[in-house]
Amino acid sequence: MAITSANQLELLQTAEAVAREKMIDPSLVVEAMEESLARAAKSRYGSEMDIRVNIDRKTGRAIFTRVRTVVAEDELENYQAEMTVDQAKLYMADPEIGQQYVEEIPPVDMGRIAAQSAKQVILQKVREAERDRQYEEFKDRAGTIINGVVKREEYGNVIVDVGRGEAILRRNEKIGRESYRPNDRIRVFIKDVRRESRGPQIFLSRTAPEFMAELFKMEVPEIYEGVIEIKAVARDPGSRAKIAVFTNDNSIDPVGACVGMRGSRVQAVVNELQGEKIDIIPWNEDQPTFLVNALQPAEVTKVVLDEEAGKIEVVVPEEQLSLAIGRRGQNVRLASQLTGLDIDIMTEAEESARRQKEFEERTRLFMDTLDLDEFFAQLLVSEGFANLEEVAYVELDELLVIDGVDDSTAAELQTRAREYLEAQAQKAIDHARELGVEDSLMTFEGLTPQMIEALAEDGIKTLEDFATCADWELAGGWTTVDGQRVKDDGLLEKFDVSLEEAQDLVMTARIVLGWVDPEDLAVADEEEDLSEE
Repeated sequence: MAITSANQLELLQTAEAVAREKMIDPSLVVEAMEESLARAAKSRYGSEMDIRVNIDRKTGRAIFTRVRTVVAEDELENYQAEMTVDQAKLYMADPEIGQQYVEEIPPVDMGRIAAQSAKQVILQKVREAERDRQYEEFKDRAGTIINGVVKREEYGNVIVDVGRGEAILRRNEKIGRESYRPNDRIRVFIKDVRRESRGPQIFLSRTAPEFMAELFKMEVPEIYEGVIEIKAVARDPGSRAKIAVFTNDNSIDPVGACVGMRGSRVQAVVNELQGEKIDIIPWNEDQPTFLVNALQPAEVTKVVLDEEAGKIEVVVPEEQLSLAIGRRGQNVRLASQLTGLDIDIMTEAEESARRQKEFEERTRLFMDTLDLDEFFAQLLVSEGFANLEEVAYVELDELLVIDGVDDSTAAELQTRAREYLEAQAQKAIDHARELGVEDSLMTFEGLTPQMIEALAEDGIKTLEDFATCADWELAGGWTTVDGQRVKDDGLLEKFDVSLEEAQDLVMTARIVLGWVDPEDLAVADEEEDLSEE
């Protein structure tokens, strides 16, 4: 195929036709043609040459040029594409390193093999342009709902035609036992769009919580306009779901707005989700109140929140227990997902038994350590004293409010408590020294003798050992494994050391050892404060 005046315009016509068919920019097709012609010319003139082709966008004329770059004499490697300054003087006046000499060369007469190669280059470029266009179109649509047409089903996965491409609805992203036939219309949520070597991959979902949120946004104008905000969604796809809504407008009932007249709005969402039952719950920034709402329709008697552990205890009447837990634990599981808390549900009888057990354990502690009779020990527990430290170091006035306790009795109680604590501390120190704890750790401010003993039993015997600890190793914490929250026990957790306190202790140890400069910490804290502002 020779590039002659007879077929010059055909290049542009071909480019425009391909661009229209593939819905891409015609200039991309022309660039692909230029690259394919340059490749054909290299096969004719030599692969080491730097040959470039420029197609005039108006006339279609293809101009073939050879480019040679001026380089230093000791850097000359490719004699076909480079030349020294002395060689360049034959073609240029005052040549400089880096300059290029461009000369036009005769167009090539493309044989069958070269033409086929050029065609492959053009097709490859067109495919790449098509993939880029598809990715650019869908990457910003992730997180939205789209309507598509089912093309086929492969091993349980549904291939969906979404207009300018195909997307996949995996079997685990379908609701229940949904099945589709070719040409069925389907409404899906674009969960993710990835750029891969085989082209952009569009992943769809009908089980994602965000799908329900987007459906409500379509059905409830107040959500679309931002008057009502969806705070959280939890789903058991195809069975049941909970959605928490909130508004700052006191004149609007967020739950009623989502339900709609005679349930018309929520029913539209239910129908799309194959009859999934939906509980619409008012969101509240107070977590215990929000949890009580989330456990509806069960009634809650009492809520005890442990913010540090992210755990909450809920007390319900005996007859409400099965309703609160739900079928196969569904109700409490969804409430847990909605609030982000671990929920421990117990009956009033179970809670009473636990409280009684704690009361007996504290009573026994005071009887054994302070040499008190059962009645007196129970008085202490009833007044809210939970441990010896509280008795030893509390203001005397707080002991005097107990019936039958005068100044001398209060002083005697504190003396006994302090003597016992000091004996326990000395015992812990002696044991720690037996285990080989060094003075650097023994004298470190902030650690009690019992803490040092616990660290020593775990092999931490020097200040250097302590400084290498992570805060969660000391204070404990929670991690999520396979969707379940798992407790990590901390070395100092039984001493009620919080994560923040553990961080301060470890950082102080690093400063004492000279590992960290306090001035650097101050600068980092200032930068963090500024970023938060």
